[in-house]
Formats: sequence, C-alpha cells, structure tokens
Amino acid sequence: MTNSTNLFNRDHLQLFHARAKDKFSQHNFLFEWARDQIKDRLSDIKQNFDQRLILGNRVTIDGFQNINLCNDNNNTPSEIIPLEPHSQDCIISILDLHSINDLPNYMLQIRHALRPDGVFMAAMFGGETLHELRSAMMQAEIEIMGGASPRVYPFADKQQMGNLMQRAGFTLPVIDSEIIRTSYQTMFNLIGDVRGMGENNALKSRYKALTPASLFARAAELYQHNFAEADGRVTASFEIIFLIGWAPHHTQQQPQKRGSAQISLADHLKN
Repeated sequence: MTNSTNLFNRDHLQLFHARAKDKFSQHNFLFEWARDQIKDRLSDIKQNFDQRLILGNRVTIDGFQNINLCNDNNNTPSEIIPLEPHSQDCIISILDLHSINDLPNYMLQIRHALRPDGVFMAAMFGGETLHELRSAMMQAEIEIMGGASPRVYPFADKQQMGNLMQRAGFTLPVIDSEIIRTSYQTMFNLIGDVRGMGENNALKSRYKALTPASLFARAAELYQHNFAEADGRVTASFEIIFLIGWAPHHTQQQPQKRGSAQISLADHLKN
C-alpha cells in the first residue's frame, strides 16, 4: 500500500527477514510458541477446513498452505492478499500483523477471502511487547540527544484489535493475550534475538543518522538498573495477542434485539 501515512518501510522489512532467514531457527522461539498456541485453539474447533492457509512464509503448520505476500514481478512486499473472495475456510496469521501499514484494510481482505462461517485466527505482538527496551532507549536518548525517536514499534492493544475485528465484519470475535517474559544476559543479547527474528526497526520515522555508541551504552545501563533480576540478568516482555473471528453465516448465534429481555435488570438489582 502506498500512502503518506504509512508507518513501516516494507522493503526494509523484507530485507531484514531475508538477512535473518538462514539463522531464523536459532531465534524463532516466540514464533514456535505462538504456532503451538494457535494449533491448540484450532483443535478446539469441531469443524473441517478444506481450504486453509497461513499468510506469509516464516511459520508452517501441517496441512496448511503458506501464501507468499510479495509481488511476483519484483519480490517487493505487498499488503494485497492474492485470494479470491469466499475461497478459504481457515486463514491464519502468526506474528506478522504488527508491521502492516493499512491494518483495517488488511483485515477486511481476510474476511472477504473467507467462506461463510470460515474462521480467521491470528497471533500478534501486543502493546506490552518490549516495554522495558522502549523505556531504556527513550530515557537514554533524552539524556544524550535531547529528544527521543521511535525505535520500537507502536504495537496495538486488545481493545484496538477488537474494534478492528468488528469494523472488518468478523462475527463472534474473541481476543485474549499472554505475556511471555524472557531473560537475557544483557540488553545487547536481547537486541541480537530481535534482529535474529528479522524484527529490526523498519519504521519510516526512525532515526536515520549513525547512532552514537554512547546511547546504547547508556540504555544498557538503564536497562540493567531498572529491569535486572536477582541473578543480574535482565527481563524482556513479549505480549502475544490472540484473535479469533468468523465470517458471517446465518447459523451463527445472534445477539438478541434490544428490548427483548424478559427480566428487568432494575428488578433484579432490587433483590
């Protein structure tokens, strides 16, 4: 998508993913954990999915087709999902929604690609992700450079994603999250893991000049001071939001019309 409000440079993101590809398996523990959680949730759905796929190529699930989200002619990343309307029974996204520029439109495309009563299931990074790193970098940048630039993505929260699910026309949406806390020897080990996932800073508004080494050194000191564990290692948090939503179908449970209740809430509260 091309508009002036784009947050992410998708070409840079594609480059970061390509650089990380060979050693991705050494850093993909969050992707594997999220995939296993999605598989558990899928097992609770008593429904057969003939046409089922995963958006993107970095995570696989047996029985699911992975779909390439790059333009075929020049291998540049695209936010246009190449699917026919009402062609899929199940669509899955694992830890890639956080870097989509036009997320409302992207969600709408997913819903249009689902057959009636088809399900969309996703895991995505949420608002608490890397809050420790964000805090340390911001404080260090203010101290040394007199201001702060965005160095960690502006992750969405559960309420925002619930609103987007409804706007896109999904029915029976369910949104929940879990926070995974990991420990690292230093902040620099954490940054190495983030880069190993291919999640380098692809924000268009990021600081583009050479960052002084003193800034990272100060951020590491602040990180150690504010977020160290008893053994001296530092904590890093990753919030994973899980989304489930269905394409509308007449057999689905519908909310009752307003005014149809047979018991008065006011009367109930008097008891």
